[in-house]
Amino acid sequence: MIVWINGAFSAGKTSAARELIDLIPNSTFYDPELIGGGLRYLLPQKRLAEVGDYQDLPIWRRLVVDTAAALLAEVGGVLVVPMTLLRQEYRDEIFGGLAARRIPVCHVLLSCEETILRERIAAREDPADGPEGSERARQWAYEHIEPYRAALSSWLAADAHVIDTSALTPAGTAVRIADAVRTGAAGGCEIVQTPEPTAETVAAGVLLFDEADRLLLVDPTYKPGWEFPGGVVERGEAPARAGVREVKEEIGIELAEVPRLLVVDWEPPRPPAFGGLRLIFDGGRLDSAAAGRLVLPGSELRGWRFVTEEEAAGLLPENRYERLRWALRARERSAVLNLEAGVPVG
Repeated sequence: MIVWINGAFSAGKTSAARELIDLIPNSTFYDPELIGGGLRYLLPQKRLAEVGDYQDLPIWRRLVVDTAAALLAEVGGVLVVPMTLLRQEYRDEIFGGLAARRIPVCHVLLSCEETILRERIAAREDPADGPEGSERARQWAYEHIEPYRAALSSWLAADAHVIDTSALTPAGTAVRIADAVRTGAAGGCEIVQTPEPTAETVAAGVLLFDEADRLLLVDPTYKPGWEFPGGVVERGEAPARAGVREVKEEIGIELAEVPRLLVVDWEPPRPPAFGGLRLIFDGGRLDSAAAGRLVLPGSELRGWRFVTEEEAAGLLPENRYERLRWALRARERSAVLNLEAGVPVG
């Protein structure tokens, strides 16, 4: 399990987290700031200059998840993570990646009055960085008060357990967090909406194309890599109908016809995934008007795009890309047979 302590810069997250590991048995302190620091030595300066914050680097967000999973595999127990996340899409990506690895997250938000927050920022000193480094850190914290307020007014507190730290010491804050985790008041952050499988599953994916014959891919919050619209077939449900249902639920498009089966594949179990049958259907072509009506549920998908087969190779995990190649070849063969038989192709 992870206890993720969010809040404004200088809200006292790190101090509270260090106190908290003494209150939660078998807990380990994990600071993703270290990953950002390491990337300064790993990435070319040209790449670093392209972003204003290491959180904007996809590699940072991936490594935060992968490192957390590796740490838990090594030490077990609970990870206590003090880290500000003010962009909802980054929170969704990181928490979704953890959920995909079956790692529950308790999301705790430390909040305090702005006047007190500004006082704490003004008093902030870091001897290791010297006067200039401390001043830069203070300025950074001041600049992020407004983004914090914007996030707080829109999404930040929606699934977090909020603790007002205006009158609390770090030790007192840690006690509040520990009590909330122990009693369940700080419940799991429900990023993944689908139930955890208990055995092999049957999943239906639907290929949709634009007027330039490019393929539609979506970017799930709950697992790494891009994907085709679709999902798990429910008990007693026809796979093609499941594909139609998932397309409507995921992107708001209602298919006029039942899609045609292109590929049946078996995905072997690779713990923690159970594997199972994977079916790919041809959902046909979306005109520009239909594509313009495409919408995404923020809790499950964070993006979509139409791509060529070559572009898909850089976005899809290897097994999904192989499935796509088989499906596209099957679709091409079907189109040739239809032409030979005089069947209109649309």
